[in-house]
Amino acid sequence: MKKTTILSVLVASLLLVGCNDDKTAQTAVTAEKTEAVKVETTKEKATEALEMAKAMVSDTKDKVSQKATQAVADAKEVASDAKAVVTEKATQAVADAKEVVSDAKESVKEKVTQAKAVVTEKVAEAKEAVSKATEAKVEAPASFTACVACHGKDGKTKALGKSAIIAGQSKEDISTKLNGYKAGTLNVTGMGSLMKGQASKLSDANIEEIATYLSAIK
Repeated sequence: MKKTTILSVLVASLLLVGCNDDKTAQTAVTAEKTEAVKVETTKEKATEALEMAKAMVSDTKDKVSQKATQAVADAKEVASDAKAVVTEKATQAVADAKEVVSDAKESVKEKVTQAKAVVTEKVAEAKEAVSKATEAKVEAPASFTACVACHGKDGKTKALGKSAIIAGQSKEDISTKLNGYKAGTLNVTGMGSLMKGQASKLSDANIEEIATYLSAIK
């Protein structure tokens, strides 16, 4: 009886231990499966995160490349605009300079033309003056012949080195002096008596023509 009971207890114990081992094994398997699922899930999430990161990097790279391309295009456009502005200003400056030079040339040309006109006018006036002087020049009258010995044929010699040059004096002065010498009322540089002898031979008409002749000499 006792042996049977002991044997039963042993069998029951073995069965109980076997059941416990099965449960433990099942639990371990379940735990391993759960862990495997977690690992797989983590791997999937890591892969997904990596793909997302790659996508973000690719997008960022594209955006940076796009912005860089746009920046280069903007820079080229700014440079082109600046070049156009500089070219326009340079062209305008050249045009302005040419206009200034042209105006200066026109001004100089105008002044030269005016100067030529003035010179031409002055030359014409000078020629006219010479012509008038030539026309005004008269031949010495016969009554002046007696005066030539002391005063010279043109009246520009100082008589005896004392008298004034009578050529070029006014007609009125010459007439007054000759009439004074003729009347004996004038005595210049002690030549009154000499001049009276010469002037007394002159008529009023002679004095008039001598005065006219001498006053015309320049």
